[in-house]
Amino acid sequence: AKMENHTKISEFTLAGFKSQPGSQVLLSVLFSTMYIVTVVGNICMILIIRMDSSLHTPMYFFLENLSTLDICYSSVITPRATLAFLLGRRSISYNGCASQMFFFSLFGTTEAFFLAVMAYDRFTAVCNPLLYQVIMSRRLCVLMVMGSYLSGCINCTIQTSFTFSLSFCGHTEINHFFCEVAAVIHASCSDTLVNELVMLAVCGSIIVGTALVVFISYGYIIITIVQMPSAESRHKAFSTCSSHMITICLFFGTVFFMYAQPGAAASSNKTNTISVFYTIVIPMLNPFIYTLRNREVKRSLKKQLERKGFFK
Repeated sequence: AKMENHTKISEFTLAGFKSQPGSQVLLSVLFSTMYIVTVVGNICMILIIRMDSSLHTPMYFFLENLSTLDICYSSVITPRATLAFLLGRRSISYNGCASQMFFFSLFGTTEAFFLAVMAYDRFTAVCNPLLYQVIMSRRLCVLMVMGSYLSGCINCTIQTSFTFSLSFCGHTEINHFFCEVAAVIHASCSDTLVNELVMLAVCGSIIVGTALVVFISYGYIIITIVQMPSAESRHKAFSTCSSHMITICLFFGTVFFMYAQPGAAASSNKTNTISVFYTIVIPMLNPFIYTLRNREVKRSLKKQLERKGFFK
């Protein structure tokens, strides 16, 4: 009897953060403010990099791509969640849910690979400065970005097809504010063991793999910096890398907590709050983390504003 409602279900209800009725308006204000800051901040980042030819280097090429990715990533989730809090429209169609999961998994996975690519770029710059231009050729940079998106495509195809091959019975409530893989698996009425194992294996290996690249790169970077002769060069190298480290620890810390441990689909309220971090807060913080700690970007911004006549 379990299987007969397999295709009957046409929509899901997103029940994340539903328990606090008074806070719905506050949540919608908070989410929409963070979304606006994310979009504006990342667009500014892209424009600064585009308009200043001195920033046309591999590091800024990756930053520009990260900003574009963060806008897409946040757009898949935040506007829809904001409307749900504000208007109480919590239903999402079956296909809408599948496509939201597909794009969320695509951009989320790509972000993990981007952070690994950027760590490798910093590793090459600090540990191999003389060969940096040769190693980080334009071709390699483009291939790395395309490879990151391709990996994202493979993962989101696996996650979405596996999750939506499950049966959903009756009125299905998803205990989350978007169609997140573990939450949707949890809402199914079929046996989900295989899905949970696939999620753990695929997501776990992606997270552990990219995190390893990141931490090994930064291990070498720190050793190289410590051995630098002058305090000034040490300080300069540390300040470029510390901002990356902040983003990386935030992103991998929250994602690891969500996906790389068994039983990840179980505790829902905690995961709702943690999801806000990597879906909304980190894409919003990225442009600030990378610009405020970065002399080149500040100098470029000042130059652009002077050219437009804002400063004299």
